[in-house]
Amino acid sequence: MKKLIITLVLVLVSSPFFAQNAFDKFDGQDDVTSIVVNKKMFELMSKVKVDTSDKEAQQYMNLIKKLDNLKVFTTQSTRVEGEMKATADKYIKTAGLEELMRVNDKGKNIKIMVKSGAKDSQIKELLMFIEGGKEEDTVLMSLTGDFDLSEISVLTDKMKIPGGDDLKKATKGKK
Repeated sequence: MKKLIITLVLVLVSSPFFAQNAFDKFDGQDDVTSIVVNKKMFELMSKVKVDTSDKEAQQYMNLIKKLDNLKVFTTQSTRVEGEMKATADKYIKTAGLEELMRVNDKGKNIKIMVKSGAKDSQIKELLMFIEGGKEEDTVLMSLTGDFDLSEISVLTDKMKIPGGDDLKKATKGKK
């Protein structure tokens, strides 16, 4: 079941029908790995029947109903990393995002920015930028919807999102 969901995501990721935004220029570049999931895919995934006794699977299904778009771009190219950093910095200034946290660990810099929803714990947009250390990927992730920050670890675990472990560590206890 879990493999089916992941396979469906990967098959539909290459669809050209995704909304344009500031980060779409990285999609399709030779030095960039892209994962793009739109609202329609999240809607399809939410219709999959799950074992109601599996609490984690149920949490995952509840979360994906709240998501609109997920975009993850990774690279090891220093040229592309510079472009990603400049694009992310510009976007942060224009999109009204506020810093949730910053972590500098062994040459890896992690920034997590959010646009809050109606409640303090509700998030409309989450932007994570990880400047990779030596031999590590640089990751730019944008997630939009209306979700709770505490729910993100379920998504990053189930979809095996690059940088997900860093996001989970960084947001642990931030509820």
